[in-house]
Amino acid sequence: MAAPEFKKTKFPVLSPDITDKDILFEDNHLIAINKRAGDIVQVDETGDEPLDEKVKRYIARKYNKPNGAFLGVVHRLDRPVSGVILFAKTSKALDRINKMFKSRDMHKTYWAVVRNRPAQEQGTLIHWLVKNPKKNVTKAYEKEVPGSLRAELHYKLIGELGGYYLIEVDPITGRPHQIRVQLSTMNCPIVGDNKYGYPRGSLKKSICLHARRLQFIHPVKQEPVNIFAPLPKDGFWDRFENF
Repeated sequence: MAAPEFKKTKFPVLSPDITDKDILFEDNHLIAINKRAGDIVQVDETGDEPLDEKVKRYIARKYNKPNGAFLGVVHRLDRPVSGVILFAKTSKALDRINKMFKSRDMHKTYWAVVRNRPAQEQGTLIHWLVKNPKKNVTKAYEKEVPGSLRAELHYKLIGELGGYYLIEVDPITGRPHQIRVQLSTMNCPIVGDNKYGYPRGSLKKSICLHARRLQFIHPVKQEPVNIFAPLPKDGFWDRFENF
C-alpha cells in the first residue's frame, strides 16, 4: 500500500508591525513609510501580510478606529527594495495623487549600489521594456518592439566606498523593474540583484536599491512636500549615509 501524499503547507512570512519610527510623513490626507526590504506592498500569491494592511492597522490603532481605516495604494516598490513609499488616507487625496503620478508630477530619487563603475559618470538611459509576468522578469530593448513600453531615467555617480559605487537615479517613467534592468544594461547590475545580472543574491533577500526621496506639491494643501528616507541600518547601507 502506497504511503499517502501530503501537500506542503505554506506559512505566511510575518514581519514587524509599523511603528512611529517607520513614519516619514503624515497628515490628514497622506502617510509615507520607510519600507523595509522584503515587505510586499499589496497582497500577492505568497500570502504574506502586505505593507498596506500593516499601515491600515497602524492608523486604526493610532486614531482609535474600531471599524478600520481607509488607505489607498498609489505606487509600489519591488519586494527587495527599501525606501519611501506613499499612501493616501482619503479618497480625495488618492484620486489627486494618482493623477499626479500619471502626469509625472511626482519627483522620485533612488540610490543604487553597484560593483562596476559606470563608463560615464552621468547620463540618460532610454529603453523599451517588455515584462514577462509568468517569470516576473523585464527585458530591455534598444528599439521599440511589439508590446514594449518606453522607459527613461537619469543617473549620476555620486560616490565610491570600498570598491562599491553609489549611483543616484531619477526615473522619468515608472515601469516594472525599470531601474534594475536599465542599470544592468550598462554593466552595472545592482548589488544582490541576481535576477538582473549580479553574480549572487543577498541572504537577506534584498537588493541595494533604496527609494531615497519623494518630492511633490501636496494634492490638497498645495504646499511643497519633500520626503527623505534614511538608509537601512544593516551594516552595509548605512556606510553610505554621509553621501
